[in-house]
Amino acid sequence: MLRNKLLTIPFAIIVAFSVLFTGCGTGSDTGAGTMTVEMTDAPIDSADAVNVFIERVEVQSQDGSGWITLNEPQQEYNLLELVNGATAVIGSSELEEGTYNQIRLVLSRDGHSVVVDGNEYSMKVPSGAQTGVKLNVNAEIEPDIEYVLLLDFEASKSVVKAGASGMYLLKPVIRAQEKAITGNIAGTVDPADAEPVVYAIANSDTLSSTIANTSNGEFKLIGLEEGTYDVSVDPRNDNYQPETVNDVDVTVEETNEIGTVELSSN
Repeated sequence: MLRNKLLTIPFAIIVAFSVLFTGCGTGSDTGAGTMTVEMTDAPIDSADAVNVFIERVEVQSQDGSGWITLNEPQQEYNLLELVNGATAVIGSSELEEGTYNQIRLVLSRDGHSVVVDGNEYSMKVPSGAQTGVKLNVNAEIEPDIEYVLLLDFEASKSVVKAGASGMYLLKPVIRAQEKAITGNIAGTVDPADAEPVVYAIANSDTLSSTIANTSNGEFKLIGLEEGTYDVSVDPRNDNYQPETVNDVDVTVEETNEIGTVELSSN
């Protein structure tokens, strides 16, 4: 049985593509700033791999009249490599000073797959999504300043099993956040062989998740807005009980180390 929300209609992606945005000028005398886009993944523990084929990365022009191609990777990426605090820079380049309201990831219709219990299944992107996954960002590019955007692919919500057909759909669910206004939570789960999934929860909403390192139990939840969270540890090994650490504070540009979370055995 597929655990952790492999929905019967949606599924997730996470992409690590090395990207070069095409520049719009060089040097501060041109009024150019830098946009850097990093990607991470909210994991899905019911899949062994999620392979996604990325065609283009685009940003909307400032006047909203069209899209500027930032990169054309034309590559397949396994999204599940970007978990537990790992990120990949998918783009970094100069853009002219101003406000950019959207970015867009264009995926191929075919070429995606999910591996479950050692079996690989192809995934299709619904035709309506072929115009690209659009994300509102409102990125303010200023001269000589780097704007860092973090994209968090929610894998458990993005891969969708299409009913009893045995087929899967890729319906990306992605959260975009300016990294400069976020913080992190880190710690260790003991024992590591509990294979826990760790969640950051605020007001009953899961805002970040990861799978703790299976060798040492370490975890890191990143891209969290300043505030207070409950850290829920849910072991995938049924020999252990779940645990919650309440009222964990997050401060911008800092990592709150909460130490070791001890799990009790059944």
